[in-house]
Amino acid sequence: MSTLEIVLRLGLATFVGAALGLNRELHGKATGVRTLGLVGLGSALAVMAATATGDIAAPSRVMQGIVTGIGFLGAGVILRPTGGNRVHGLTTAACTWLTAAFGTACAVSEWRFVLVSLALAFAVLIFGGPLEKIVRRALGETPGP
Repeated sequence: MSTLEIVLRLGLATFVGAALGLNRELHGKATGVRTLGLVGLGSALAVMAATATGDIAAPSRVMQGIVTGIGFLGAGVILRPTGGNRVHGLTTAACTWLTAAFGTACAVSEWRFVLVSLALAFAVLIFGGPLEKIVRRALGETPGP
């Protein structure tokens, strides 16, 4: 693998994570540019390092570990107020998990997966909240925070 390819894979993984982090940061959430940028970079690096070992099964095992293990990092931003019936931080936790998936896709050069998924992720992040409010109003429900 050339140095340019390494830079491209790791750079895009970092950029995609940072872009999701910027969205979370602009919404005042617990994770931001640095956290999600590092999640993307770390997951890409781990998969690329496993690939470099020459063990054909190593990248698969690393990806499984990332998908499972990143949930613990995401769980750190999920909060449920005492006595409350609403949970906060699920979208940010999902973004953390998605960023790890982006990192693994960048590591194996699946650029189409990354670009299509990134577009869909931003569509959900940008339009999901307003859509939820419209549907709640149409159903006569009290809007959430």
